[in-house]
Amino acid sequence: MTFRYPDKETQNACLGIAQLVKKMGGTALYVGGCIRDALLGVLSKDIDIEVYGLSAPGLLSILKSYFQVDLVGQSFGVFKIKHHDIDVSLPRRESKSGLHHTDFLVETDPNMSFRDAALRRDFTINAMGYNPLTGELVDPLCCSADLEHKILRHTSNKFVEDPLRVLRGMQFVSRFNLHPHHDTIELCRTLDMTDLAPERIFEEWKKLILKGVRPSLGLQFLRNAGWLRFFPELQSLVDCPQDSRWHPEGDAWAHTLLCMDVCAEQRTGDDLIIGLAVLCHDMGKPDTTVVGDGITSRGHAQAGEKHARSFLSRMTNQQDLIDQVVSLVTSHMRVYDLFRTEVSDKAIRRLANDARIDRLVRVYLADVGGCANETRIQCATDLLQRAQSLDVVDSAPTPLIMGRHLIELGLEPGPKFSEILKPCYEAQLDGEFTTFEGGLDYVRGLL
Repeated sequence: MTFRYPDKETQNACLGIAQLVKKMGGTALYVGGCIRDALLGVLSKDIDIEVYGLSAPGLLSILKSYFQVDLVGQSFGVFKIKHHDIDVSLPRRESKSGLHHTDFLVETDPNMSFRDAALRRDFTINAMGYNPLTGELVDPLCCSADLEHKILRHTSNKFVEDPLRVLRGMQFVSRFNLHPHHDTIELCRTLDMTDLAPERIFEEWKKLILKGVRPSLGLQFLRNAGWLRFFPELQSLVDCPQDSRWHPEGDAWAHTLLCMDVCAEQRTGDDLIIGLAVLCHDMGKPDTTVVGDGITSRGHAQAGEKHARSFLSRMTNQQDLIDQVVSLVTSHMRVYDLFRTEVSDKAIRRLANDARIDRLVRVYLADVGGCANETRIQCATDLLQRAQSLDVVDSAPTPLIMGRHLIELGLEPGPKFSEILKPCYEAQLDGEFTTFEGGLDYVRGLL
């Protein structure tokens, strides 16, 4: 295999480490995701090096002679090379010391065989090594065959020691278009997410959103593994009916999977916020769907707010992120609704005040991606053009009148300011004035 480095500096640093280790009687192997990526022809940003035959003090000594070393992972036998995306580690044994996922005893073992070290990794696609000095692929578990046949398979029963691996499987399946092995699915079904830290959970969802080529595969993996039970907002989409005229793909779950794949094809920026909004956009349907002469879900966008907030707040405390996602969820139907009538500048300005229109259009296009027609696509194009003319594509209208202007008019700062500024801004959104001078006249009329 030909190993590709992200840049010449990283290549020189990695080869330098391998040569230093060899000089001291050890062996340095590239391991983990960078080997998987190399075999897939994907460029890895970071490189993990595992060193055999040297003690932790001996390894640290030679690293510090040539590099600045971050010791934050030293207790786990991991040394981070500063100014490079390189981690150097020793093979280690881990044993459970309690019931929680963090309850582990870690002991480095420089004399461990590579095969034994590989068995502690999560999936076979991540359990290969590469000797940069000889060009040898080290693959005692025949993992390259699984990668070639696009199979996601756990390396051993040690897989169960960290339930986060189920979510790692979710994003790997999506990123690399993998087929989960039946035994791996069954093993995942035995695991529980209860003790996982929210930030670890969110990191795997972020990788699904930001790196997934077919997010639908990862979400279906989650369902097959029985893990939708930990995400009831997604679970409720399963078997939630939809009108087949608009949604020939099936229920709300199938629709969400389709939308996520469309969203993944149009990444251009703000992808985490937009991807999460697409994931959450129909969470209000189970509460609002009515089956009668037809199937309707009136008000589902607004009803989705509480479910989107619940889903996201269990994984992150980034309130600004949550608010931005929710604004798209609650507004996603308005793109089409606006253009079923004669839309006014006022309506567009008010929409821009509730949600960023450029982001909203991308959520909308993902939503209609499975059954798009020219009329629905034209709605998005027209909205963007109108928003551009009003200068509100990526932000709400900037208030023309602010507190400093009230001071200039001789008013004393205080609670009364909000009583003036709020209706003033509402009037601006409604188009009652469009210039600074017009705003001042409006304020004078309130005084």
